[in-house]
Amino acid sequence: MKSLKELYRIGNGPSSSHTMGPKKAAEMFLERVPQAARYVVTLYGSLAATGKGHLTDTAILKVLEPHAPTTVEWLPRTFLPFHPNAMKLEAFSAVGSLIDSWTVYSIGGGALSDGNAIVGLSEETQKDIYPMTTISEIQAWCEQNGRTYWEYVEMHEDPDIWDHLSEVWSVMKAAVRNGLDNEGVLPGPLNLQRKAASYFIKAKGYKASLQSRGLVFAYALAVSEENAAGGRIVTAPTCGSCGVLPAILYHLEETRNFSETRILRALATAGLFGNVVKQNASISGAEVGCQGEVGVACSMAAAAASQLFGGSTAQIEYAAEMGLEHHLGMTCDPVCGLVQVPCIERNAYAAARALDANLYSSFTDGSHLVSFDRVVAVMKQTGHDLPSLYKETGEGGLARDWAYTSPER
Repeated sequence: MKSLKELYRIGNGPSSSHTMGPKKAAEMFLERVPQAARYVVTLYGSLAATGKGHLTDTAILKVLEPHAPTTVEWLPRTFLPFHPNAMKLEAFSAVGSLIDSWTVYSIGGGALSDGNAIVGLSEETQKDIYPMTTISEIQAWCEQNGRTYWEYVEMHEDPDIWDHLSEVWSVMKAAVRNGLDNEGVLPGPLNLQRKAASYFIKAKGYKASLQSRGLVFAYALAVSEENAAGGRIVTAPTCGSCGVLPAILYHLEETRNFSETRILRALATAGLFGNVVKQNASISGAEVGCQGEVGVACSMAAAAASQLFGGSTAQIEYAAEMGLEHHLGMTCDPVCGLVQVPCIERNAYAAARALDANLYSSFTDGSHLVSFDRVVAVMKQTGHDLPSLYKETGEGGLARDWAYTSPER
């Protein structure tokens, strides 16, 4: 299991798998074949099906076109066997001969795979640094040694993990604040109005209990809208679900005056749970549906909240389990292929559910029947059982009959 630096990635939206991953692949291919006279990039499956709405072609062209003419080709009906988000990059000489060809997969959270292993990692981050890769093992170790989840993270990461998490937290807070300040219409054919600013203002007029929930909505909307507009955010665990965890942490810092040290420890715990899912299942909407994005984000946020409120290792695990369990089967069906409807509202609802999961677990001693690891396994199987229509192709569910208008589709 890799470093949390590979889970919490800082970059621009709207999609970790459709924007950040392809951009990184283009950068790597350019470094590999800088002398090409022409580039051709072929997008397959889900990457092609919703690529227009996710600005996939824009991200690729920004990297390659300044160096040589580049063509992006779309094959949304062709799925390569390893992963639905596949792309082939080809470099040609001035006389038209093929210099190099590389097939790579954007597997979620901005990560890339060549079909055998993760690629594009630094020497530091490509190592598996966690000896235990299930929450059951880690929880048992914590309880036997009187440690917490964040201490397990600290033991296995390099010392600069706290610097990274501090930067992550700074970007998350900036995304909330920027989202609250920005108004107007989000890019794309839906002409969707930003809502975060109005939710924030309206929430201030309610009594304390309703105000709290309204502010959480506002913060989640703020980050998700920034993501949809291509703003700077943190994958937590993906771009499409980036509003959930910041909303919870920002709200609790504002209302409970938690120190930055405690917030960073909560980020470490949340990241550990997200990392376990990434290792043992998937955080890719194209592979397992939105349960792997918003569901995992809710789970991470529930774990973070439980830790901040003094939850035991068992209570934290229970909160995280509920956050994921009650998103099982959630489809990924972005209208027009955009990370807007239903994605943005789902972030707000998931943030509220994370707080509910923490509250529910706090009434218990943490004992429950179905473990977090069991839910992760079920989520993986459920995702594989879902028809491809409901996994980010933009053709089923809410997205049906709302195709993004383009000649390629």
